[in-house]
Amino acid sequence: MAVTGTAAHGPLTGVRVVELAGIGPGPFAAMLLADLGADVVRVDRPGGGGLAVNPEYDVTNRNKRSVLVDLKSPDGPARVLDLVDRADILIEGYRPGVAERLGVGPETCHTRNPRLVYGRMTGWGQDGPLAQRAGHDIAYIALTGTLGMIGTPGEPPPAPANLLGDYAGGSLYLVVGVLAALHHARATGTGQVVDAAIVDGTAHLATMIHGMLAAGGWQDRRAANLLDGGCPYYGTYETADGKYMAVGALEPQFYDRFVDLLGLAEFADARKDWTRWAELRRTVAARFKARTRDEWTAVFEGSDACVAPVLSLREAPAHPHLAARGTFTDHGGITQPAPAPRFSVTHTSVRSGPAQPGADVADVARDWDVPDLLKGSPE
Repeated sequence: MAVTGTAAHGPLTGVRVVELAGIGPGPFAAMLLADLGADVVRVDRPGGGGLAVNPEYDVTNRNKRSVLVDLKSPDGPARVLDLVDRADILIEGYRPGVAERLGVGPETCHTRNPRLVYGRMTGWGQDGPLAQRAGHDIAYIALTGTLGMIGTPGEPPPAPANLLGDYAGGSLYLVVGVLAALHHARATGTGQVVDAAIVDGTAHLATMIHGMLAAGGWQDRRAANLLDGGCPYYGTYETADGKYMAVGALEPQFYDRFVDLLGLAEFADARKDWTRWAELRRTVAARFKARTRDEWTAVFEGSDACVAPVLSLREAPAHPHLAARGTFTDHGGITQPAPAPRFSVTHTSVRSGPAQPGADVADVARDWDVPDLLKGSPE
């Protein structure tokens, strides 16, 4: 496919994506495709969505272009189908059946473009008893068992932002799915529907834990295991200034260095002795409370003790390692994570700021050769 409307900016250059505007995992998945070079056209609805942030700061819409289409208007579906004719991928995040009622469901789209990969992003999936129920990240991960793994016994599990469900179990699985289906479509000429459900993806993330559970190596309760805070050398500790250090000294050589730098030689043999873990935890906690986070950071600097300071969102971009790698970037006055992962040949970048609703109608109509898009654009 010829590249139009954008220079080569990543391995997906030349791939065309239609994103039907939504919130949460759908926009993030489309952003990832756009970061990787795809020409993503976001179909925004007049008036916007219910939980949308200020469009000027919604960096999940970076590297995209936006058109306004009212799918409930008489000619709205036709305008979207004009884009579908020329697209490789479509992403939507409606409840099951809504896209069909709006006239842009998979069957209609595949009639127009048999090669289309139709990506569906939901919390509960396209079928099942809960498919039609509303929900958000925290409810989806609650049913999968992953939320119940997190936190302190005797206290409610904490809300882990919306990273685990929406983005890890949702967006990333949608992207893997549509790219795999795109590979199949290009090999066979046949598109398909990708049903990406947050409950499926989040459950899948815990595959290793389920294996350990079956083998008797994981207890089905919180803070009782190697990776969930039960282990005193894998967790977080408060420092003298009310900040925190993260410890992940799992392997023997890392544990040895950890207790050495803490000055706890008497616990050198306590790594596998569960009867001493409570004492070890209390002693480590007391030791960390004796100095500030920055002082402990200096103690562990350059070591393989696997200890790091817990930084805030505003602190993270300035960390020397992240700054050296350019893990964060500034674009349009907004500090934000740079595109990931990285490629040795097809480099990626933040090429444009958040797409403003409807700002790119003329350019998309020209580049995608859909002149009727201009007729259907709301004022």
